[in-house]
Amino acid sequence: MVAPSLRARVRAGMIDEIKAVARRHLATDGANLSLRAVARDMGMVSSAIYRYFPSRDDLLTALILDAYQALGGAVEAADAAADRADLRGRWHAACRAARTWALAHPAEYALLYGSPVPGYAAPDDTVAPASRPPLTLVGILRDGVASGRLRPTEEELPEPLRDDLAEVAAGTSMALPAALLARGMAGWTQLFGLISFELFGRFNRMLPHRDEYFDHQTALMADLIGLP
Repeated sequence: MVAPSLRARVRAGMIDEIKAVARRHLATDGANLSLRAVARDMGMVSSAIYRYFPSRDDLLTALILDAYQALGGAVEAADAAADRADLRGRWHAACRAARTWALAHPAEYALLYGSPVPGYAAPDDTVAPASRPPLTLVGILRDGVASGRLRPTEEELPEPLRDDLAEVAAGTSMALPAALLARGMAGWTQLFGLISFELFGRFNRMLPHRDEYFDHQTALMADLIGLP
């Protein structure tokens, strides 16, 4: 394997430094990033930063991709470390990993799941990284059905919803009963709603024992899904 050239290594190092400074701005200013402000903090002339990121949106996309990959990696690693036969244990591990990452990286989590950035539209290459956490959770359901340990109940679903769920299942390449997929998606959306409520201050002045509350809520989600 040919080692990267010195120029490539220097460029990669500059990109990493720019993103590190931008993350500090996220923590103080939210997603209202300014390339000029980032360049100023780095001691660069403002025009120099455009050699690395042609626009604010390019820098935002790089930060979003890094954040999705980090979150997805944390969730996948937690699931992989759990007993494969313990579906509920895998669910709890994945949920806790998502919350732990969010609490450790609140500004990056807000960039992913907070208010949309005015004027910014995420490109298609963010879709696959964004899918890593939900696909991990869907994988738990798939393994449960395949092993016979998860037996979904029959439910009547509105026909339009059933059609939508069939498209979702096709997009994940995981054949799951529509009712089970609906319950899994309910658990997924509740998980990130729960994390967002905690991170964005909706639980201020209440629920001081947040760890216990989180575990209780994720257990309710597991019950809804039907995890044994």
